[in-house]
Amino acid sequence: MIDTELARQNMVENQVRTSDVLDMRVLDALRSVHRELFVPARHRNLAFTDMALPIGHGEVMLKPVVEGRLLQAVAPETGERVLEIGTGTGFLTACLAHLADSVLSIEQHADLAEAARAHLSATQVRNARVETAEAVHGFNPGEQFDLVVVGGAVHSLPERFRSWVKPGGRLFAIVGDSPAMEGTLFRRTGETQWQQEALFETDVPYLKNAEPPRRFVL
Repeated sequence: MIDTELARQNMVENQVRTSDVLDMRVLDALRSVHRELFVPARHRNLAFTDMALPIGHGEVMLKPVVEGRLLQAVAPETGERVLEIGTGTGFLTACLAHLADSVLSIEQHADLAEAARAHLSATQVRNARVETAEAVHGFNPGEQFDLVVVGGAVHSLPERFRSWVKPGGRLFAIVGDSPAMEGTLFRRTGETQWQQEALFETDVPYLKNAEPPRRFVL
């Protein structure tokens, strides 16, 4: 029988903290949100392992280390509004909601969106909302956010994602070609001015419709 609290503590201390995630607010979020309640039942015994877990549709629940690095990079603040592209299980959604004022999360697969809503409700996360929509071509929030977090990889950042960030806001995405993708933070410093910083290397599945263009070989 797994000791859930010990496993959670080991995940935070031995995986996440040792990967230079030292922001105490982030570590507190990872301790406070019960990760095991967001993992598909068939993989629940792997909830705290250092691996990405399949959740269906070719998508994964990110490794705890990647989630920790992501949260530290975007540094959500109390009072900020967050847009998340790619809800997945809802775990990262819940962590963002723990740190920020509110989260709107977009998931194109209706079954994953429904499961994420159930997970958020069961863990009493009341400041996050999940909508079913396709983000790369179809979704338009009609507003701007302090922070936009893209939960899957993109070969190149869709320009429309930038338009959803307030001046002074941030956008995080994992960008590039597998297997050498980079977790990248984009800061909007003016109406048309951006700063870009590559933070860490990783390899995760592409967001639907954000894959590399097909290469035809004769």
